[in-house]
Amino acid sequence: MSTLTEWLRDPNPTSRRQAKLGQLWLGWLRLKRNPLAMAGLVIIGLLLVIAAFAPVLATHDPIAQNLQNRLQPPLTPGHWLGTDDFGRDIWSRIVYGSRITLYIIALVAVTAPLIGLMVGTVAGYFGGWVDAVLMRLTDIFLAFPRLILALALVAVLGPGIENAVLAIALTAWPPYARVARAETLTVRNSDYIAAVRLQGAGAGRVIWGHIVPMCLPSVIIRVTLDMAGVILIAAGLGFLGLGAQPPLSEWGLMISAGRKYLFEQWWVATMPGLAIFIVSLGFNLLGDGLRDVLDPRSAAK
Repeated sequence: MSTLTEWLRDPNPTSRRQAKLGQLWLGWLRLKRNPLAMAGLVIIGLLLVIAAFAPVLATHDPIAQNLQNRLQPPLTPGHWLGTDDFGRDIWSRIVYGSRITLYIIALVAVTAPLIGLMVGTVAGYFGGWVDAVLMRLTDIFLAFPRLILALALVAVLGPGIENAVLAIALTAWPPYARVARAETLTVRNSDYIAAVRLQGAGAGRVIWGHIVPMCLPSVIIRVTLDMAGVILIAAGLGFLGLGAQPPLSEWGLMISAGRKYLFEQWWVATMPGLAIFIVSLGFNLLGDGLRDVLDPRSAAK
């Protein structure tokens, strides 16, 4: 183990593979020194485990109704988080709801940053009228509050998880375009970019082969920090009946169903609300830690 550690920390790597693995190892060491970031990583890891083993961890069918056991309080035998107004086990519904949350997060994390990277790097590299047109389009999207714009898009497309994901992705890409454009403006006149052009590389190869990799650290940080907002918007759409539809166990939909019992049977809405809070907090803590690791200015301190 010590030999491997010495190989990873060698200040004079002999290959690109060793250099990349060494950078990853040093980044992991910096991340480990941040207890809040590690707490966020643990929360996200638990979310992944719960979603992966939902059939094992769930104690009941999440959509099976039992009106004889409706509105049972927490710590009831067999229902340790209680039951909802249809007698469905809240713990089981939260466990299966984690799959829906991860599904939304994964699709948005794949689509929105990719769109933002394409728009931002193209605008920053070519400049001129291309930059002006793409950035004014970005400004138009940024002029509307994300939740309001997502509500409008879902109202047009119709309720459902897929349409909710599409609406969230279409409202989430402008910040990534801004970040990618700023990074591109920083590096487009660098010497190594000029050397690549002299070798005959076209604009597409320069952008995707040399500029996009330079933008990825900043985009990754932004993605991690934005996931809490994505969860809240998805829960808001579900709360309003425009996201996941009954009887799916989406957390926002569960809060909406329990709001009329909030003062007497508080657990029906509080438990999924706590799940949203904890997962959002985990992404924020992890995002702050990744910013300290991936930001060259922070890493140099």
